[in-house]
Amino acid sequence: MDGFIKTLPKVELHLHIEGTLEPELMFELALRNKIQLPYQNVEQVRQAYEFDDLQSFLELYYQGAQVLQTERDFYDLTWAYLQRCKMDHVVHTEIFFDPQTHTARGISFDSIINGITRALQHGREQLEISSHLIMCFLRHLSEQDAIETLQQALPYKDQIIGVGLDSSEQGHPPAKFRHVFEQARELGFLTVAHAGEEGPASNIWDGINILHIARIDHGVRCAEDGSLVRLLAKTRIPLTVCPLSNVKLKVFPTMAEHNVVKLLREGLCVTINSDDPAYFGGYMTDNYLAVAHALNASKLEMAQFSKNAIEASFLDARQKAELQQRLQHYMDQQFKPIL
Repeated sequence: MDGFIKTLPKVELHLHIEGTLEPELMFELALRNKIQLPYQNVEQVRQAYEFDDLQSFLELYYQGAQVLQTERDFYDLTWAYLQRCKMDHVVHTEIFFDPQTHTARGISFDSIINGITRALQHGREQLEISSHLIMCFLRHLSEQDAIETLQQALPYKDQIIGVGLDSSEQGHPPAKFRHVFEQARELGFLTVAHAGEEGPASNIWDGINILHIARIDHGVRCAEDGSLVRLLAKTRIPLTVCPLSNVKLKVFPTMAEHNVVKLLREGLCVTINSDDPAYFGGYMTDNYLAVAHALNASKLEMAQFSKNAIEASFLDARQKAELQQRLQHYMDQQFKPIL
């Protein structure tokens, strides 16, 4: 199983690029940009990564983002992630970025997006990893702030395929962002949103009915509502689930209690992703292995997560068909009969 998973072609749909900031790179960028960190060494940063709730994580996450100052920094961050994708046999990735985290510090939108997209282009050319970019609004900020961010993004519209909604769900329901999502859809952006992680199943309903999202990021609390589970199975609205993240943040006490395989077996379009892997203890292969080991999933079920992710991606029909064919070829090789 381990060898099968390590070389399985994978597609990642829920990844915050700022959440790939490893302690070593954080220190390197802090030195480059002459930023004083509240840590003496890399080991102290690693110790700080031992949090146990979403708010503690977010505080550390935003603190770490302070070291990202220049286009080169955003390039280096994204390139380091793509190299990890290559190791994990990730063939396509759709990454989130949070411009408000940076523009609030005086970093230009131009520096952020140019650094990220230049790395993504090099990933396509040098690593053969296709990609899309999704801009997230921070839900703890106002809708007006999100609207202003959407306007800032318009000159770069050809580089951003969609908009999303992240940060803390508590106290910030989807309805708060109804108007900015309407504007984004009218402008031609695809839409996704975090819902049903720390927030209730009703946030998933609202994401579908109010924000008209194409994908639900997390969504594991759909299990609290049988009618919602049946709807998701029928419509194949995808869930971008992040198993190691969910366990780290106590959404589930242990991986053995996670519902990702159960939802898969109920016919939902469930996918496996790494969320903020530098903080949550694992990239794509780590998440796949954790699920397989704890939840007694078969090789066919683990491959189905990849198949679902291709289906759920924002690739066009031709690109999806090519990746499905690549996955099928891998499966044919793995299960080739011994003569």
